[in-house]
Parts: sequence; structure tokens; C-alpha cells
Amino acid sequence: MENFNQDWKAFENDLDQFQAKHKEYVRKLEEVESMKKKYSQEFNKLKKKLTDIQKNAKKLDFNNDQKKSEIGEPTSPNKESSGDLNLNLINEKINENFHYIRHVSDTFPRPNGLYLKIILGGISVSILNNEEKLNYKEEYEKFKLRITMICLILSFLLIFIRSYRTLDAAFNFLLVWYYCTLTIRESILVVNGSEIKGWWQAHHFITTVCTAILLIWPDSESYQLFRQQFIWFSFYLSIVQVLQYYYQKGCLYRLRALGEKQDMDTTIEGFQSWMTKGLSFLLPFLFFGYFWELYNSYVLFTISQMDNCHEWQVMALCIIFLILFLGNFVTTFVVVRRKYSNRISDKIRRIKSTSGALKYLRSFSDKQEEKTL
Repeated sequence: MENFNQDWKAFENDLDQFQAKHKEYVRKLEEVESMKKKYSQEFNKLKKKLTDIQKNAKKLDFNNDQKKSEIGEPTSPNKESSGDLNLNLINEKINENFHYIRHVSDTFPRPNGLYLKIILGGISVSILNNEEKLNYKEEYEKFKLRITMICLILSFLLIFIRSYRTLDAAFNFLLVWYYCTLTIRESILVVNGSEIKGWWQAHHFITTVCTAILLIWPDSESYQLFRQQFIWFSFYLSIVQVLQYYYQKGCLYRLRALGEKQDMDTTIEGFQSWMTKGLSFLLPFLFFGYFWELYNSYVLFTISQMDNCHEWQVMALCIIFLILFLGNFVTTFVVVRRKYSNRISDKIRRIKSTSGALKYLRSFSDKQEEKTL
């Protein structure tokens, strides 16, 4: 009993100390929240002021050029007035301040996009701690890989299992849940500084609709005609996504080490401009998958022309697969074309600079020979 009383007194003493610390903890939390609101408002005001100043600077620059062209004054940089020099200096400082504001913005909560406002309401999903941001990003990458591997195994099993609508529905439901979850997770990543933009962000929304239509497609003759082809397509797509994951992860690791990419950049479906090494290895797999989407659209269109096909899902999926093909193919083609054109222009620039240096060395050696003669 004596030992029990001592333990109880020790607990009460520890509890009293904890309560005092907890009050301090709550007070500081409230202080941090009030500081967040206060300095976020100041930051937004500064950002707006800098944007207005940049617009005014562009207007001044444009008006000066117009005046010079009207009076026939040359606009070469060698004959700039003191006002022009001052404006150029301000423009340089504006760009520096924008770089600073982009860096500082990660320390303040950002507003949710429209999609997150619809899903979550007004709850803020901004993560202000860098370690927690990286943990969330890593969890996102692991989630994608885990579900992709599950889809790979399930689609492989469904290839050899005789058509059983319940198993197909379970697989399609997994795809709907997976892509719907990805849209939410990616939107949270964008709020926290990840650069998932353009087509690749829209891609998962369209794929969610596609898999949802597949889920509610009734077990009809048209479904059975397309079923095996879609299972093979899902199996191939899972293999490509695993290849993309490891390829893009290696590229991001290298670019982050060089300081060329942000820590919050993630792996995505498709191809982006920062993916250079292993280009010839990955692209054939991607383009084959894109043309398979086109073939899916063609097969679905053929099925829709049959007399006994009455399901609206067939034509809807035909259009969606065509949109996916066009978006994936055009976006990847534009990125690859830009990448190769940049490489060619860099080579031409190096050749020109090398030839210019050689000409200078030749002229210099000729002058030296003339002096000696």
C-alpha cells in the first residue's frame, strides 16, 4: 500500500507539471495561429503591391518604347537614358523580390483550390513544416506504387479467370477509388508547392470518370466483347506505371541533388521536360500505351455500331479513350519535340562559339606572324 501511495503521489506531481506545460503549449499554439493570420495578410498585401508595381513598370517600358519609335529615336541598349537605366534596375529588383516571395510563400498557408473546397470545405490542408511535407510526398509515392502493384497482380489473375462480373466490378471499384484518391492527394500536394500542372492533373479526373463508367457497365454482350481487351490494357498499363515510377524517381533524385528540382516534385503518369536520361527506353512503352488507348476507342466505336448494342457506356468510353489518347500523345510529343529542339539549338550554339573562338585564334596568330615579319 505504501508503494502504491508513493506511485500515486509521483503521478499527481508529474500531472501537475504536465498541466502547466500544456497550458504553455496551448498558449503558444494560439499565438502561432494568430501570427499566421496576421503575417499571411501582410504577405498577401506585399505580393499584390509587387504585382501592381510590375504591371506599372511594364506599362512605363512599353510607353517609353512607343515614344522613341514615334520620334525615331533608336532603342538600342547603348543609348539608354538615365530613366531607362533606373527602370531596368527596378525591373531586376522586382524579379529578385518575386523569387523571394515564391520562396517565402511555402511558409504561409495557401487557399484550397475549387476541387478541395468542394470535397473538404474550408479546412486548410497547407503543411508548413518541411519534414511533414516530405513525409506526405513520400507517402503519396508509396501509395501509388502499392496500389499499382495490386492492380498489376489482379489484372494478371483476371486474364486467366473466366469472366465473372463480381470480380470485374471489384477490380473496377478499386480503380475508381484509386484514381479518385489520387485527385484529392495531388490537389493537396499542389497546395503545398508541388508542380503538377496542365494535362497530367486533368488526366486523373478523366480516368476516374472512365473507370466509374466501366464499373456501372451492365454484364451484356458488348461488355463481354470489350472485357478481355480492357483487362490486358490494365495489365500493360500497370507494368508501364511501375517502370515510370522507378525511372522518374531516379531522375528526380539526381535533379534534386543538383538543385534543379524542388523537393515537393513528384512522379506522374506521362513524360515531362526534366526526364532526359533513359528517354529512348521509356518513350516506346508510353507511345505504345497511348496508341492502345486509340485502339480501345476504335474497338468501342465498332461495338457501338452493332445492332444489339444499346448501352450508352460504349460510346461514352469510346469518346473518353479518344480524349485520353489525344491528351497523352499531344502533350508528350510537344515536350519531347521541345526537348530535342533545345538540344539541337544548344549544339548549334556550342559549334558557333567554338568556330568564333577558332577564328579569333587564327586572326591573332596571323597578326603575331605579321609582327615578326
